[in-house]
Amino acid sequence: MAQESVRLLIPFESLVDSVAELSLRDKLRLWELLDEQIAQAEEEAWEQDPTVQAEIREARAAYQAGDYVTIDEYIAGESIVLLLHCKHRKDVYRG
Repeated sequence: MAQESVRLLIPFESLVDSVAELSLRDKLRLWELLDEQIAQAEEEAWEQDPTVQAEIREARAAYQAGDYVTIDEYIAGESIVLLLHCKHRKDVYRG
């Protein structure tokens, strides 16, 4: 048996009123569902964005050329910058 579907047009205000009447548990379930769908829609939109596509190509080319920093190297570098910054501030305060 073929599955049939019906599409309802519900005014937005009616939808908002209905959501207001939901229990906290159902509101949380709805929130999770909407969050997943929004994240998926954003990801699909980003994948279609020419600027994002260009940035991805640029990042892939840099990676293939070996022009990248590992997270450990980045963290180590940030620690050094922070230490140098703190030392400089101490020197400034000492006059």
